[in-house]
Amino acid sequence: MSIYDNAGVALIPSGTKASKLYSVLPANGDGDFTHSRGSTATRVNKDGLIESVATNVPRLDYPLIDGVVQDCPALLLEPSRTNIIPNSQEYGTTNINTIRTRDVINAPDGTQTADRTVDNSVTGEHLLVHNISSSIVNGTTYSFSVFFKSDGSGGRGVIRWYRGSWDYAVFNLELGAVSYVSSGTATIENYDNGWYRCSYTVAAVADNVSTFTQIGIANSSNNFYYTGASSLGVYFWGAQFETGSYPTSYIPTSGGQATRSVDACNGSGTSAEFNDSEGVLFTEMAALGTDGITKRLAISNSSNTYIVRLEFRPTVNQIYGVVFLSPDNMAVLTHTASDWTQFNKVAVKYKQNDFAMWINGVEVSTDPLGSTGTGLDDFSFDAGNGGNDWYGKSKQLMTFKTALNDSELETLTSWDSFNAMATSQFYTIE
Repeated sequence: MSIYDNAGVALIPSGTKASKLYSVLPANGDGDFTHSRGSTATRVNKDGLIESVATNVPRLDYPLIDGVVQDCPALLLEPSRTNIIPNSQEYGTTNINTIRTRDVINAPDGTQTADRTVDNSVTGEHLLVHNISSSIVNGTTYSFSVFFKSDGSGGRGVIRWYRGSWDYAVFNLELGAVSYVSSGTATIENYDNGWYRCSYTVAAVADNVSTFTQIGIANSSNNFYYTGASSLGVYFWGAQFETGSYPTSYIPTSGGQATRSVDACNGSGTSAEFNDSEGVLFTEMAALGTDGITKRLAISNSSNTYIVRLEFRPTVNQIYGVVFLSPDNMAVLTHTASDWTQFNKVAVKYKQNDFAMWINGVEVSTDPLGSTGTGLDDFSFDAGNGGNDWYGKSKQLMTFKTALNDSELETLTSWDSFNAMATSQFYTIE
């Protein structure tokens, strides 16, 4: 007998249509999720290209590891964000000691819309500038991102903006590495065909009427102020400036700001798919970043008086398993993950006086006291209170009608092989 014989709802993201995310189990469709998003949004498709997905259609996003698109997608759910740069493909209203050529190579979406900028022979800054009319707010964190690609000259990409003081990050496009950060944090993500999405995140230190953003070229010393030789350059495309502590999926703009609406994915299952007295909630998931908001995935009853949920807490890498039976928490299971932005396999077992959480093949927390409730009938990406607040990527979701034993939980949450573990954690195998 397989442990999966007792599965209630099983989702391996593969089938979608407008407002619907299809589950594998149950076969009658009762486990399907209802999805909503009030705008188009982008994803990485199976060919490794950025493409637009229609309003209300769930996004199956294909991971890129070292620039190679992977076979299995993950469900991507994101908060609402606004790209305040009005022309994301045609960034820049002013050139500072640079020469720009438009639409010279294919961009990460497969279209020939990426530009090239090259320095001139002047001693000074080598940048493109775009001043944004939207004001920044002291203490608010913003993320500025752009896609860069080496043009073979050795030029490095620069992201710079005025946040009450000028700050910047430099990216080595040959090595695919962050070279320098003046303040805040910077990341570089390898896309296909030599493209990197480079991002810079930092909090404003003063209120400003307008936001000054710049991208450009740095030399091998990570300086964008240098004596040029009309030889250093970079390709670039897809600039995005958004409020938030991490960059979200690309939001294209043309002539004005654009907002991607929030994803909501809820309403899977009926009472037939869940066992009130015992069971397991399991997922393979990754957080998008840290924004100070608790994110929850839950099984609940209609009155929200009995909830079994997984949580990403505001503290970085804190994963919780919580069983709530009004008015008290029956179990609070905690673990600090090494990196919650990588995929982790997490299972919460619930049974009277027998609660446990397993992560990546290891039992990480237990609670031997507590009761279970009645009426579980809904599986949703929310707190069990009707409001979506879980954002991240999910490769699989399952519920089980029995409290699996330790051996079964170890098997369920373990990787099939070292290569599978390394791939899901985005390690490079050499």
